[in-house]
Amino acid sequence: MSLQENVRDLVPPAQPGLTLAEYQALSEFRHSIRCFLEFSQKAAQAVGLTSRQHQALLAIKGYPGGGRVTVGNLAYRLRVRHHTAVELVDRLTEGGLVRRVHDPVDHRRVFLELTDLADTLLTELSSAHLDELSRIEPMLKDVLERRAARPA
Repeated sequence: MSLQENVRDLVPPAQPGLTLAEYQALSEFRHSIRCFLEFSQKAAQAVGLTSRQHQALLAIKGYPGGGRVTVGNLAYRLRVRHHTAVELVDRLTEGGLVRRVHDPVDHRRVFLELTDLADTLLTELSSAHLDELSRIEPMLKDVLERRAARPA
């Protein structure tokens, strides 16, 4: 399958008559996302983590519904293959950031928990990230409001 065929499957048909302002808003939105991701990567590196490790810690701590996280859940949340998540958890465990806890009912099942060190690092990073989101929030709202105001 060609790249064009893949894109057609993923992207809905174009809406006619997009304005220059809409293209500019979308461009600014994507730029802001890239800047946020760059900020996030640098913040993680500043505390000795890779971006992927930071994402994993956040995925474990912020798992929807507050449920217990398995490696499979983590792989899904990070959008990586299971074996990639296993390798990531191995490194996090070796670094003293995550521990594996066996399910007392089903010993084949393993849950992931953050250590106190991971909690401390994640609190620091999350606070900085929320500050950064507050900084770019007005631009994001502007883009979304312009999109919502567009006639159907």
